[in-house]
Amino acid sequence: MNVHPQSRAVIDAFARMNLSPPERIPVAQAREQYTRGRAAFLAAEEAVASAVDSSFPGPAGAVAMRLYRPLGIVASRTLPALVFFHGGGWVFGDLDSHDRLCRALANRAQCCVVAVNYRLAPEHRFPAAVEDAIAAIEHVAANATALGVDAARIAAAGDSAGGNLVAVCALHLRDHAGPRLALQVLLYPVTDLRMTSGSYRSLGTGYLLTAERMRYFARQYLAEPAQALDWRASPLLAASLANLPPALIITASHDPLVDEGKAYADRLAAAGGRARYSCHAGMIHGFMTMAGAIDGGREAIDEAAAALRAAFGNA
Repeated sequence: MNVHPQSRAVIDAFARMNLSPPERIPVAQAREQYTRGRAAFLAAEEAVASAVDSSFPGPAGAVAMRLYRPLGIVASRTLPALVFFHGGGWVFGDLDSHDRLCRALANRAQCCVVAVNYRLAPEHRFPAAVEDAIAAIEHVAANATALGVDAARIAAAGDSAGGNLVAVCALHLRDHAGPRLALQVLLYPVTDLRMTSGSYRSLGTGYLLTAERMRYFARQYLAEPAQALDWRASPLLAASLANLPPALIITASHDPLVDEGKAYADRLAAAGGRARYSCHAGMIHGFMTMAGAIDGGREAIDEAAAALRAAFGNA
């Protein structure tokens, strides 16, 4: 299977930018470079009814969030909620980096989207991001009326590192009698920070996200390498994946993370869960946030939105 021509064009465009490897520059500069490098590939900004910034009390202080309401829905209507965690290797990303994806999901899934600006590494190492993510879902459920959302219809989604956080939250909420998610949407997720899968070897170079870059992220996120064996960092290693919410796992065929995404879907299904696995041929890591340049990104957004509408009873 060959990489899609649009994916190849993005890879080549990034190569022409001649960006500095993040491990060779200060983290603040690396974050600015991440934002600048992605800007050319973002989809057009969709209008929404509202996008309001606020915060909630996290375990280590206030955590910023942004609440989106979709177009075409009366302001007084209670809507289902999607809690969204951005990708970026737990080091990069913020409310703005994934703003356009969140807008698209709000409109197409006809739900409120609550984007969460969880703490980043290396300033805040594992499990800080996990703690903020759990607190975010619990906050939305506990304050549903004030937020204008339905506490019985809450889902969670995230891409890459954000998908990791969604999977970990689902496990934690199961084990601590927390809110039951209507759906967990894992977009090319990190599920195994041991980084030993076959796709790390076969797809670890040449397709934008590299094995070397993932090792950089792990060094920033984890306080020590042994934490990769903690299921809160590597949910694929959890003792049991039984009794979890239904899942949609979307992966890209040309991504070093593809094997661990498939392995997670397989373990969910083997444990008796409802897990839909969708691998997009010819796509590269991050293709959904590059929907301005890769048509497959828009198709995957529509796929995720359709699954959310079905889970919320809005289909």
